[in-house]
Amino acid sequence: MNRASLSPSTFQHRFPTVEEYLHHRPPYLLVESIVEIRSDQIVTASSVSADSFYSAGHFPGAPILPGALMQEMTTQSAGILIAAEHNPMEHFDTSDPFANEMALGVLVRVNWAKYRGFARPGDRLQIRVELLDRVANRFDFRGTVSSGEATILKNGFQLANVPSQSLQGER
Repeated sequence: MNRASLSPSTFQHRFPTVEEYLHHRPPYLLVESIVEIRSDQIVTASSVSADSFYSAGHFPGAPILPGALMQEMTTQSAGILIAAEHNPMEHFDTSDPFANEMALGVLVRVNWAKYRGFARPGDRLQIRVELLDRVANRFDFRGTVSSGEATILKNGFQLANVPSQSLQGER
């Protein structure tokens, strides 16, 4: 990882549940568990369920996990890595969307994505995300989603930490 000297102060956090790292909640919380966290990499897991909100319509009779949701799995995993290892806040609470000064891991760019297969109900997915670079509050990542031995998504994307009030709009 380059240019670490340009990065602001950070705090490390460890929580017992995925929900404590992310503001996402079901049905849009797509990461089920954290397998491993290091300063520059995270591995998470998720199962594809036949009962998911998209199954009846994507595609009737042959349900597959939408590619956009695989992208979101890598984004959510990267968000967990930021909250765990590169958090600009000493105190962090995802139970209240207005509790934190910063919104962590907001998707600002998808550089590329290559889809190489499908995820179907019953599949157990492994999501691996690597932090390539950080400059201030912007993070560049590379991710993969695998089902068994097959890599079904490879992507590159960028997340940023932004002031929470920019996401809240006018109240």
